Amino acid sequence: MSKFYYNQEQESYDAIVVGTGISGGWAAKELCENGLKTLVLERGPMVKHREDYKTAQDDPWDFPHGGELPKEMVARQEKQARTGYTVKAPHHFWFVDDVDHPYNEVKRFDWMRGYHVGGRSIMWGRHSYRWSDLDFDANKKEGIAVDWPVRYKDIAPWYDKVESYIGVSGELLGLPQLPDGQFEPMMELNCVEQHVREKVAEGFDGRVITAGRVAHINSDKKFDGNGRVRCQFRNRCIRGCPFGAYFSSLSSTLPAAERTANMTLRPDSIVHEIIYDPDTQKATGVKVIDRETKETYEFKAKVIFLCASAVASTSILMQSKSDRFPNGLGNDSGELGHNIMDHHFLVGARGKMDGFDDKYYKGRKPNGIYIPRFRNLGGASDMKDFTRGYGYQGGAGRGDYEEMVAEASFGKGYKDAVLSPGGWNMNMLAFGEILPYHDNKMILDYDQKDQWGLPTVTFDAEIKQNELNMRKDMQDQAVQMLEKAGARDIEPYDRPYALGLGIHEMGTARMGRDPKTSVVNGYNQVHTCKNVYVTDGAFMTSASCVNPSLTYMAFTARAANHAAQELKKGNI
Repeated sequence: MSKFYYNQEQESYDAIVVGTGISGGWAAKELCENGLKTLVLERGPMVKHREDYKTAQDDPWDFPHGGELPKEMVARQEKQARTGYTVKAPHHFWFVDDVDHPYNEVKRFDWMRGYHVGGRSIMWGRHSYRWSDLDFDANKKEGIAVDWPVRYKDIAPWYDKVESYIGVSGELLGLPQLPDGQFEPMMELNCVEQHVREKVAEGFDGRVITAGRVAHINSDKKFDGNGRVRCQFRNRCIRGCPFGAYFSSLSSTLPAAERTANMTLRPDSIVHEIIYDPDTQKATGVKVIDRETKETYEFKAKVIFLCASAVASTSILMQSKSDRFPNGLGNDSGELGHNIMDHHFLVGARGKMDGFDDKYYKGRKPNGIYIPRFRNLGGASDMKDFTRGYGYQGGAGRGDYEEMVAEASFGKGYKDAVLSPGGWNMNMLAFGEILPYHDNKMILDYDQKDQWGLPTVTFDAEIKQNELNMRKDMQDQAVQMLEKAGARDIEPYDRPYALGLGIHEMGTARMGRDPKTSVVNGYNQVHTCKNVYVTDGAFMTSASCVNPSLTYMAFTARAANHAAQELKKGNI
């Protein structure tokens, strides 16, 4: 049976896109809308918007054992379970089986993966923030790693394009470290969040509490993309949204690509190598293994976009060896696989808030607060013991179930406790920048192969002293802000963190000005093979402290339009 959807197989294409998630969807949309016949390859199975969100309408009581999985199923997802929330009945099937998809660790690395059409755009956290020149300038200013070959002005128009298309709710703040964008109406803060916002503004110069900027439609504006409508405040996003209220490639960019009639989508297609022609110094296509049959194929194209996620795209480049590139395609610098970054978190504070027992909130808002970076912005904000900065996510809610469980009997007291909301709690969870360290790396292990005969990935990466020093301040400042807001029983926390747990892995094929020190150029082209573009997290040269997906999308849209123009000019 043919694996091809939407169009039929042909011998060659104008473009190939590897991956169907956040970046792959945007590459497919932009290339197809520019008239390029585009083959989109996904290593996992087909997923159809709405009809394949099999738990989207289920209620808590529809899941046996409170949504907990049997031990034998959890055992197959031991590493995926490290997040603390992925291995739950309503959505565990979106995350890979670690037995079928193994990887190796010198030091613990939490590689959370989703192998299916739509990728992690189905399960992502949806926070969407712009970078500023504070971020793009930092490496050069501090003499760390290499300089970004772009600045905010280069990317700003593409942020505009992406935000306007996907729908990002947020508040205009006028902060130089967190540029404003094209926003849907902000999701309202609840009464405690608003109170804490006011108290923090009074007590700390320049600190702002706002609602998280999230990729959720929050108005009746019509968005191009498969009948998407406003958020229903169900907070079941990780199961797949049948309303298309939050952005996913499955509900938005892939349907846009399909409407052009220029896209051929092939799931169950494991890309493992790019074919290089030394005579033309270009890539000619990709090698593919069928996930189910293990048959091998080759597909040809004029331009190739790697959007498989940072680790997977870099693995493909590493496996693409030739006489010209004995250490992997485009790896003259030796930087391929190095400089792994993420965002370190699981540090902050929580406390109880009195005085709001007569107030509640309506719906299940899929979003909380955001506190933009306030460290190392210049002047009094500069710190001596760490560079870069951090922000906070979190929020306030009611429901102290400890008091409910402590009831002595199942009589009237217990029933009252169940039916009455608990006290208010406020949590501030910090996310900090990790620097690009050369010795934080991934390599391929050809002695331990997967079931398709491909080498497995080994991670050797950790946070270092700069991040450890930052974590002390992340915790201390959360405590101070909660104290200023009048919280009681404040509990600071700093739980163990390993790279990858933030699910923002990036940096393994970094962007730079010089092919001697970087893998791709300012348009995401491999320096030494210009018709290969890398536009997922692999290209990131530094990490900022904000969620990266909006930046991936902006760079991908920019790169895809650049590729279309270069093809028309005959330059690639």
